[in-house]
Amino acid sequence: MDASMEEQIATMPVPEKTKEQLRASIEGKAITGDQFSTITAAVITEYERTRIEACEAVGIVAAQSIGEPGTQMTMRTFHYAGVAEINVTLGLPRLIEIMDARKEPSTPTMTIYLRPEFRGNRDRAREVSWQIEAAPLHEFADITTDMENMQVVVQLIIAQCEKRKITPATIMENSPKKIRERRHYRDFEHEIDEAKALIRFFPKDIESYQNLFQLADHVRNVIVQGINDIVRVVVRKEGEEYVLYTEGSNLKDVFEVEGVDISRTRSNNISETADILGIEAARNAIIHEALSTLNEQGIHVDVRHLMLVADMMCMDGEVKQIGRHGIAGEKESVLSRAAFEVTVNHLLDAAIANEVDELNGVTENIIVGQPIQLGTGDVKLIAKPRLRV
Repeated sequence: MDASMEEQIATMPVPEKTKEQLRASIEGKAITGDQFSTITAAVITEYERTRIEACEAVGIVAAQSIGEPGTQMTMRTFHYAGVAEINVTLGLPRLIEIMDARKEPSTPTMTIYLRPEFRGNRDRAREVSWQIEAAPLHEFADITTDMENMQVVVQLIIAQCEKRKITPATIMENSPKKIRERRHYRDFEHEIDEAKALIRFFPKDIESYQNLFQLADHVRNVIVQGINDIVRVVVRKEGEEYVLYTEGSNLKDVFEVEGVDISRTRSNNISETADILGIEAARNAIIHEALSTLNEQGIHVDVRHLMLVADMMCMDGEVKQIGRHGIAGEKESVLSRAAFEVTVNHLLDAAIANEVDELNGVTENIIVGQPIQLGTGDVKLIAKPRLRV
């Protein structure tokens, strides 16, 4: 790219990101001066066309753009991305979950991408899925309840352990520890026979059959491989790579699994994303989740409306809901808060606190019957009297 082209790009009235994209697109390509002028003119025209008018009521327009197609959304739960084994909430219930900033979605799920050395091989992708999917002890062993000797006998199946790439010694060491730590059950003793790959569990109260059966239940269901919160993992080929879809979500532990591409892996749990990756990642998650929920229903909303909503939800450094306990309930204007919900309470609280309403927003100006401070209402015309000589 010659100096004149670089100079033209540098002086273009567009954001730096657009300039970088333009430089990248023409780098190494033979472009004549006329072609370059045509490209730059098209970029500037498109940029100017997509800018909003001064004093535009962007909040109202965004609310209309999302709210109106929202009335056409269905209420069903769909299979996720063609994966029959995993259900995920979509449609209007999912959109409400996102806007309410729920701490836990009704169907948490993750899309896990793999690093280059794992993504092209199904067997290696399956190995990663085994490190993630929660596997209880009964999948690796024959478990019997010996009522005569008041014990639970666990005979490990060596072939199954080898298939799932986990050693019997690891299972024998971890099982009693996890029953105590994860399942919070401590009324038992145990013996390990490494030569026979055998574990025996004894209840502390050897007279109680109830304790024996309770212990047997804990032993059968203790998670010995994978991550507790992730119930199921499905491996699916997309294009040239294998991608993992999960039922359940745990970003922190999944990021520690070898073979996971941390830069692309995502969860539909926005609160968890904010805790692990920060508020910027949560903002991107809100935009992505809302956009994909709308697009899945065949509803196309300009992404800038969703970006505005996500910005409002995340502007204070934490994810806040759009409602009485979030953005609407924390507005500066008393009348605007009162117009949303629990009117009397807001007015009483404001009167007690001696609050003053500056009447800067849309809602409060409509309530008092004067022009709003946007659009034509933002312009003040002052007539200058002509002096007579």
